[in-house]
Amino acid sequence: MNPDSSNAASLHASPVDGLLKDAVGDAIQRGKAGIAESAAGIRDSLAVDLTRLRADIAGMQETVSKFASQAGGEAVRAARNVGQAVASQAGCAASEIAEAGADMAATATQQVRTMASELENIVRRNPVGIVTGALLAGVLIGAFWRSGRRHQV
Repeated sequence: MNPDSSNAASLHASPVDGLLKDAVGDAIQRGKAGIAESAAGIRDSLAVDLTRLRADIAGMQETVSKFASQAGGEAVRAARNVGQAVASQAGCAASEIAEAGADMAATATQQVRTMASELENIVRRNPVGIVTGALLAGVLIGAFWRSGRRHQV
């Protein structure tokens, strides 16, 4: 091929070549426009889906928050009820123990008074026997005391 002939071919382009170039250019432009429209539609659809997803997540957070609040409230109420029941039982037990102690103290006091009264009556009925018994008790105590001192030395 001759370099002059290729120049001549390019200088003399046919009208069909121009139409073909225009058709290809138009097809490329339509393809670009279609892709841009599809991308815009997908972007809009994605934005709507993302907005819905955010709303769903916010709703789930609210539900979980309400659930946690209610569960916490129930736990507090249950703990309070258990605490009140334990305090009530402890209070009842303490009251019963205090009442029993008071009853025992009253009974002991009454028995001491009764014994003192009986001892007083015995002393009034037999004063000589009491004095003799006290003297005998003193002698016995003294004898034990002296015998213990002798064995120590």
